Amino acid sequence: MRARQLEVFTAVMRAGTITGAARLLHTSQPALSQILIHTEDELGFQLFHREKGRLHPTPEALELYPEAERLFAGLEGMRRKTADLRLGRTGLVRIAAGAPAGMALLPQALAAYRAQYPEVLLRTYIAPLASMIEMLRSGDAALAVALDNALPPDIEVEGIGEISFRCLLPEAHPLCAREAVNFVDLQNEQVISYRSRTRPYDELVAAARRAGAGFRPDIEIDSSLPAAAFVRAGLGVAVVDELLPRVMFPGIQQRPLIDSPQLPVSLLTLRNTALSRAEKAMVDCIRKTASEYL
Repeated sequence: MRARQLEVFTAVMRAGTITGAARLLHTSQPALSQILIHTEDELGFQLFHREKGRLHPTPEALELYPEAERLFAGLEGMRRKTADLRLGRTGLVRIAAGAPAGMALLPQALAAYRAQYPEVLLRTYIAPLASMIEMLRSGDAALAVALDNALPPDIEVEGIGEISFRCLLPEAHPLCAREAVNFVDLQNEQVISYRSRTRPYDELVAAARRAGAGFRPDIEIDSSLPAAAFVRAGLGVAVVDELLPRVMFPGIQQRPLIDSPQLPVSLLTLRNTALSRAEKAMVDCIRKTASEYL
């Protein structure tokens, strides 16, 4: 498929109708239909069955679609890059981070960078790990900061520090009388923490087992950010990473978690992809900030 054919095929798969696909691509329905027919003629097989105004993908189309989406994402990333260059944004740094790092580590790194390079455009994203990986692959981000180091082989991982976990408690909670909280203390509490099949959850479960206790959240979160609000609402006590900025949540007590596991803080890039000078300078700022902050 050529680029335009790929774009049309992806749009039709997403929309399910010629009308919807034409709207997505800001083009006419007849023009889009002709491209689709010509694509099927070149391929030698049908991509869609037409029935009652809707298009139903054939088995061949369903098999092609995941690869088409990947290629289309790369094409979209290329278009954004060329638009940036056309607008004179040759000094552009795209960086993504998870919510904890994005609220604690990234602001300091960006401030240090901005002091040295005030003319460079900074484009930031707060995203979950899976989205950060796709952003690196598509070119929407050149750098990412994540709380994990077990990544796919096409992602370059540089460890820049480690963090532990701590407990967030309502001010009147009995555990506030302790200098630190252990896993056994949490057995009879309503626990707010990370959802299953995530790196923080796995690390906490393993650490609790080593301490002779169990660990199973009653309220699961994707990020530590909402945990403080849940604690203030009286929903329980939270076990979160220590990157969550402490000063932002008055009315909550915080205690270290005894036998806390360590969670890696990693700088991610796409393997075998050269960074610009502006991006390399940002890497240096992130490393320096991490060495001082973590």
